[in-house]
Amino acid sequence: MKYSYNWLKEYVPKLPEPKKLVELLTMRAFEVEGVEVVGKDTVLEIKVLFNRAFDCLSHIGMAREIAAIGDYRLRTTDYRPREDKSLKIKDFLSIDVQDKKLCPRYSARVVVDVKISESPRWMQDRLVACGLRPINNIVDITNYVMLEIGQPMHAFDLDKCDANNTNRHANDANKKTIVVRRAERGEKITILDGGEYNLNENVLVIADEAEPLAIAGIKGGKKAEIGIDTKAIILEAANFELTATRKNSKALNLRTDASVRFENGLDVNSTLRALDRAAELIQKIVGGKIVSGIADSQAARPRRASTAVAHSYIESLLGVNIKSGEVVNIFKRLLLPTKVIKKKNDIFYEVLIPSWRNDLATGEDLIEEVGRLCGYEKIPAIMPTSVLIAADKNEELINEDAVKDIMVGAGYTEVYNYSLISESDKEVFGLKEMVGPRHPLSREQKYLRPNLIVGLVKNVESNLRYFDEIRLFEIGRVFRLEGKKIREKKMISGVLGAKMERVRKRVEKSLFSEGKGIIDLLLEKMGVADVWYDDFLAETNEMRMFQPAKRALVKTENKTLGWLGEINKTSLSVLGIGESVFAFELDFELLNELVEREVAYRAPSKYPAIVRDLSLLVQPQTKIDQVLDIIENIGGALIIDTELFDVYEKGGQKGLAFRIIYQSNERTLTDVEVNASQQKIIKAMEERGWEARR
Repeated sequence: MKYSYNWLKEYVPKLPEPKKLVELLTMRAFEVEGVEVVGKDTVLEIKVLFNRAFDCLSHIGMAREIAAIGDYRLRTTDYRPREDKSLKIKDFLSIDVQDKKLCPRYSARVVVDVKISESPRWMQDRLVACGLRPINNIVDITNYVMLEIGQPMHAFDLDKCDANNTNRHANDANKKTIVVRRAERGEKITILDGGEYNLNENVLVIADEAEPLAIAGIKGGKKAEIGIDTKAIILEAANFELTATRKNSKALNLRTDASVRFENGLDVNSTLRALDRAAELIQKIVGGKIVSGIADSQAARPRRASTAVAHSYIESLLGVNIKSGEVVNIFKRLLLPTKVIKKKNDIFYEVLIPSWRNDLATGEDLIEEVGRLCGYEKIPAIMPTSVLIAADKNEELINEDAVKDIMVGAGYTEVYNYSLISESDKEVFGLKEMVGPRHPLSREQKYLRPNLIVGLVKNVESNLRYFDEIRLFEIGRVFRLEGKKIREKKMISGVLGAKMERVRKRVEKSLFSEGKGIIDLLLEKMGVADVWYDDFLAETNEMRMFQPAKRALVKTENKTLGWLGEINKTSLSVLGIGESVFAFELDFELLNELVEREVAYRAPSKYPAIVRDLSLLVQPQTKIDQVLDIIENIGGALIIDTELFDVYEKGGQKGLAFRIIYQSNERTLTDVEVNASQQKIIKAMEERGWEARR
């Protein structure tokens, strides 16, 4: 807001020169954004903090603040307009406030026999200096009072307000009623600048008994505009609910000096003071007769609040020693009536909070005022001497970062998906036993996700058209129904989607094998040992998502760590994905328990390894671990690793492809003994009715 230096000086006679005033305000109160010399005056543009807009968006409020922080004498005055006792307000005006929540107070005066003309030059100069355009003497006075006291006002032409004379006594024929009500749907108003606005029932209006005269707290209407022919006026000063004013101002895209003040809240007691000041100025400048009395509607008289604070707490919080007399003096400068109470070894200050300081509610607020007026620069800069205790390591976060690094290093990109999935997702992936919010916002957010794979596959659907290959992973929480309880678990999931042309080029490695390889890499680097793969046994959501012959469980220490496989073609077809998609999901919480921070070093064999591949066709019900047991039992100590690198379906049978690695720590193995071992394994397979593909 812009403030006139000369105007401020009327309230603070010993006001320091502008340069020192700027420094004082900046150090103790508000930042001064600009200083401009306008004729014989200096205009200061001051950025008032939000919590002080209630009392400082006015010259009197700012003068009160300057007097407090600079310890200057504040000149105050009471306004006493001379009323014409022969004219009674009840004969001219009544107030009907229909929504006291949106309008806690509405006050009005009536002035008759006024003559409209220009306002005096001194008033015009002050209005212009503060950024307002002079209009006529009545309107200028209402704007002047707003800048001076902070209370927005409006003037209506009394004769232009309609009255409903039906069933009214002849003596009341000229009496007008101001109605404060919500607008009716479809109601319109033309404001002072000629703009027309459509109103609704959320908008509060000031109306006569026929139609709206103004949008409450925002802008006056054209109907009762003050003009050259105006002879009698209604002066309005009101208090409107700040949230509703802000919403209506935004909805109508109409922001004014008045709405800014109402949006920040106003002192409910300022309406009468503003009316008296405006009436006094009208008497001095315009002339006319002030009708005796004020039409006033007030929802409830606010109780004056009080707050107590201990002297020891003031010193403790500020970190300085301060005399009790200085604290009392600061409260006195702030115009805060204070009662000093001595108890035991402490002093307490019981402070009565004035209606214009709604920012003071707690003892800490009062301590802030003491520190501000005492001077923050007087508080010694002392570093804290407390002992710093190192935080415990969060192993889960460390492991999560390690997993992310491994996945990114393998070419995967991390994504974040919503925790809610849709009804169609449930149907597409054949999910059952789902849980979700009792009152979902929409069908698209109906269920909590039981796994991360659903979201990742949909990510593939959105992106595979742009790339030959998509590698994505996510770490997040899933929600499953276990009995009657909802179990929340942290999981890590990944997907690999590739176009068929790209898969055909990699004849040496299937999509399943490549996807399984990332799991092996991840678990190896995280130090998880003794990992093996098994078939699904139970009917689960995860099992239904994968192709029957291309899925497996990831196991370790007889615990299920996760699952992997290629997404079934039916789901992919519904999503419009014509390519293969591999997916896996691991229990991150179990993985976190299995991670070995210290890995024992074992020297690799200095003798070369021999690799043999074995492809089998087995019955669909055959378990992978059955085949692994035969390979490892027959191969014995010569086999150091057996890797399942492909699972497929052919002619109603399940195809399994293993890579067997032979190596000795004592000697170089020969092809003869490796081939002999391989033949024993094949023979054992064939004895069980399994077909070994040579």
